Amino acid sequence: MNKKYLAQAFMLGLLTTACAGTAQAGSLKDSVATKSRVHAVVETSRTAWWEKARFGMFIHWGVYTIPAGVYDGKEYPGLGEWLMHDAKIPVATYKDYAKKFNPTEYNPEQWVKMAKAAGMKYIVITTKHHDGFALFDSKASDWNVVKATPYGKDLIKPLAEACRKQGMKLGFYYSQANDWNNKGGAAADGHWDKAQDGSFDDYIDKVAIPQVREILTNYGDVAELWWDVPTDMTKERAAKFLPVVALQPNIITNDRLGGDDKGDLFTPEQYIPATGIKGLWETCMTMNNTWGFKTNDHDWKSGKSLIRNLIETASKGGNYLLNVGPEPTGKFPAPIVERLAEIGKWMDVNSESIYGTTASPFKYLPWGRATEKAEANGNTTLYLQVYTWPTDGKLLIPGLDNTILSAKFLANGKALTTGKANDQLFVNVPTAALDETSTVIKLTIKGKPQIKEFVQNPEADGSIVLHPELADLHAKKGSHSMSAEGGNNQNLGFWTDPTSSASWKIMVNKPGTYTVETWVAMAGPSTKIALSSGNETIKKEVTSTGDYGNYKKVELGTITLSKTGLTTISLTGEEADWNPVNVRKIVLKP
Repeated sequence: MNKKYLAQAFMLGLLTTACAGTAQAGSLKDSVATKSRVHAVVETSRTAWWEKARFGMFIHWGVYTIPAGVYDGKEYPGLGEWLMHDAKIPVATYKDYAKKFNPTEYNPEQWVKMAKAAGMKYIVITTKHHDGFALFDSKASDWNVVKATPYGKDLIKPLAEACRKQGMKLGFYYSQANDWNNKGGAAADGHWDKAQDGSFDDYIDKVAIPQVREILTNYGDVAELWWDVPTDMTKERAAKFLPVVALQPNIITNDRLGGDDKGDLFTPEQYIPATGIKGLWETCMTMNNTWGFKTNDHDWKSGKSLIRNLIETASKGGNYLLNVGPEPTGKFPAPIVERLAEIGKWMDVNSESIYGTTASPFKYLPWGRATEKAEANGNTTLYLQVYTWPTDGKLLIPGLDNTILSAKFLANGKALTTGKANDQLFVNVPTAALDETSTVIKLTIKGKPQIKEFVQNPEADGSIVLHPELADLHAKKGSHSMSAEGGNNQNLGFWTDPTSSASWKIMVNKPGTYTVETWVAMAGPSTKIALSSGNETIKKEVTSTGDYGNYKKVELGTITLSKTGLTTISLTGEEADWNPVNVRKIVLKP
């Protein structure tokens, strides 16, 4: 997959072009310099299947599975598929690994069956990763599975046949720029072996474009084309690929070709955008810490975590592309098989709450997540994904202002009664959840969801915590707003335009003076931010922390909230000498 996030930043007033991924989960979401385009893609017949699918399998497989993270007796940290780059392995030495790549246990039909059983609707496989090794029979380069390995057979063809046979859509990942073995291919930090030197334009014309033509003409319909890491790509170079892509008129492409080509999909990596993204987006994630198989990476996410990631992604309106890294033999590691089965068990019961749904209409649900599905009769089905089961037998639905037509468990169809108290709707539920990972309640309401304005209450200790995902974001017409990003450590990022701002509606129970603190990260050198409520404003100059992923605690000062009741707190920036800054939660302590 991706290790370095290489960005061409157009700061202050312009969007930034996102080019690649990152080695560590968390740094991508926190970096102003990695902002991608915001898409405004309207559903068409070409993209309709993809928007309904919600769940796919990513497969990273290649020669890098032979060393599996170890070179010359040393175990290298980081991503398995980046070993050649990280260890600066000479071309000739690395090519010797291909002589041991003999996946005699490769069973593509079994792969597809496991994906289907897990509830996945499409597969995307690495046809060629950054090491330049092609998993298909290529005429453009002998560095491929047919000519360079004892296996000697095309790996993509039987997978394409298995997908067609079982009704699974198939997409291809292709590293169009980075190629560490074919002469002239780009390398994120430059070449380390003279055998890599050559003309990048010759590489594009003689290797990359011909290989893309091969994968788009030799294997039938291709559902998705996944570019990656556009090192040294320009508009002119990217434009050369487009006529080849047109060979598959129904194909969906991502945003990583380079040269400002937006594609159809924004592709956050290893994180789920806190408030989703306008347009089509697909978050890709690993089951452990690496994309390609790595012998000593045993840090597996739980099945529960993976299922909730799927729910989280669907609740924000995106697709979840979950990676598997097969062993060099062609088998999936046992932990992967186990987790796919666990996800499949949950999906067998609850997939209706994932497929064909749109993002949750709620800003915040204290007990879990929700997805939405518009019905032909004008009514709406809400799927309530309950993580934290209520102890009092009432599941509150904060802010919903519609008539409830019916409520039932999705798992067994058992009808549930509903009620209203203190102007808040609730569902009566039994004392125990049906599924501790996520019990789903199917709620049908009259018309489209009508959600009351969200107001945040203080914490039990009286403090007020302003979370990025709960903010209302504002931007002048024609300018770019900041975004709420991240998972457990959310931040307001991509604040490239100082006229953008964030605000929170807060219920003040205890008037008085509050100390204010937050955590910021910026490349610098400095900038001024302000927090205001009513007629009172506090301003603070924050200085460089060295990097957009390096956060430091900042005391902003004190602010007085003089009245009980509803108030608005706003975060703004000063236009003069503005430098982008990432801001995590803001805490007001009485």
